[in-house]
Amino acid sequence: MRSLSLALAVLALSGCAQKMPSLTSPAMTSSSEALESEPAPLTFTVKRYPGGEPHAIASDRGSVVLLDVWATWCEPCKDALPMYQDLAKHYAERGLKVYALNVDEDVRALGPFLEETKVTLPVLLDANAEVADKVLRVRGMPTTLLVDRQGRVRYVHEGFAEEFLAKYQSEIEELLAEPVK
Repeated sequence: MRSLSLALAVLALSGCAQKMPSLTSPAMTSSSEALESEPAPLTFTVKRYPGGEPHAIASDRGSVVLLDVWATWCEPCKDALPMYQDLAKHYAERGLKVYALNVDEDVRALGPFLEETKVTLPVLLDANAEVADKVLRVRGMPTTLLVDRQGRVRYVHEGFAEEFLAKYQSEIEELLAEPVK
């Protein structure tokens, strides 16, 4: 937790990195490669914002999930979330769910941020960045994960730029075309 907090503080001061080194977890990959071995399905539970109801990511099996790990202080996150909201609307009928997994220590910043950016995506809270650090092994903000219908992380993208959207759409299309098992 301390290492993620330090890394996030450094990124906050730098305005967030657009391009980050690839993750080192064998269950994840850089944005340019598909996973070669099948990782275990994700099985964490976090709270929803607002309200605090629990959300188990395993409950989304059968859907393709775009999970964006973000923070209110991250400038690229402000650009990414509205675009992910557009992807959610476009692909919802085909089975895409989009979640914004927030790692802010103080949730009081969320309301004003979401109002300012006009984001209405479901927000999940990652208290103390436990999931981001220990389960997802996030190393930079934002990090976007694409999860297949079986709950396995298939693509990981670190940083954000608008030109990444075409690649994300291609990967989403690929995952949506796979049969539900």
